[in-house]
Amino acid sequence: MHEYYFELVVKVSSHHSLFADFLADTLPLGFEETEEGFIIRSEDDLETIVWGLEQFNEALQKALALTIELDCEQTKKENSDWVTSYQKSIEPIAIDKFYIHPTWNDPHPDLINIEIDPALAFGTGHHPTTASCLQAISQYVKENDRVLDVGCGSGILAMAAMKLGARVDACDTDPISVTNSKENAQLNHLEFTNIWEGSSNQTQNTYNIVIANIVADVLTFIAKDLKAALENNGILVLSGILNKYEAKVLSYYKNLTLLERIPQEEWITLILKKEEK
Repeated sequence: MHEYYFELVVKVSSHHSLFADFLADTLPLGFEETEEGFIIRSEDDLETIVWGLEQFNEALQKALALTIELDCEQTKKENSDWVTSYQKSIEPIAIDKFYIHPTWNDPHPDLINIEIDPALAFGTGHHPTTASCLQAISQYVKENDRVLDVGCGSGILAMAAMKLGARVDACDTDPISVTNSKENAQLNHLEFTNIWEGSSNQTQNTYNIVIANIVADVLTFIAKDLKAALENNGILVLSGILNKYEAKVLSYYKNLTLLERIPQEEWITLILKKEEK
């Protein structure tokens, strides 16, 4: 253990969830969410993260045509027991059939437990899009289903499907996410049927259920590939969609039947069906 560590306190005036998504995709370590923003701790200097946040904020302001105040303050502290403090900030969460808990918390006696090590994982179930996808998985995934998780991140959605008895393939364009998913699956005594770095266009298989919790623009770019991976009468779960982009996303999937919308805060998860012709 190093003698010192760095603590970066980030405050944002709005669009907290978009900054959380940016950090989740950028950081190879966990971070703590606060009412005003985030706290990031590392034994390495975090100036590169500050630069990335500033660049993201500048791009976001241009895209949304509004002003977002960002304040980043990094301090160097004695490396005493910040890991314990961080662990205490990660709370277990119950979502429908599932109970997602960090490795240091006890499992739930009555729910399906998914164990996550936040030091390895970006997704812990607390984000609205992850929570709504878990609700959809609880309702639609059945034993022996063939499931594809596109943009698997921490593997939390894939593991939920496996816990219900599905055979799961997964992919992510980020190699760190692929590694995290494998490690978390192993932690839960689960195994992917197949997992790869890349997207859904690299599979020749078709699936009962395809899950993609990404962002709206990517969902439009890969719409053809997602639909191609879905067999007739299959279910497509699309998430990561800000409600103002719902109509845009649906326009790329208009040949599918909309079964359900799951709104949470400013986010929408869409459940679609590929009807047999």
